[in-house]
Amino acid sequence: MALKKQSIRTKHHILANGNSISKEELILISENWSEIQENFFRKMLKQGGKFKVAGIKYEVKIDERIDLDSNRKPPVNLPPIPGERTF
Repeated sequence: MALKKQSIRTKHHILANGNSISKEELILISENWSEIQENFFRKMLKQGGKFKVAGIKYEVKIDERIDLDSNRKPPVNLPPIPGERTF
């Protein structure tokens, strides 16, 4: 069983041996993986990082998600009010 296109999201940037790799190329490569290797790759897609599968060095970078408020602006973190207790 190989990876599917929906497994690899647009927020994932995957490098194989230092070169960018497309979804289609990765799916073709994953057809030769064992179930253990495939599960490991899926876990690494979730957390990102550098690792090696079947002799190929991979690096997964994940775009950070920024939540926006109703005005499409990032939320503002206000400093605490002096004298206010936090628990």
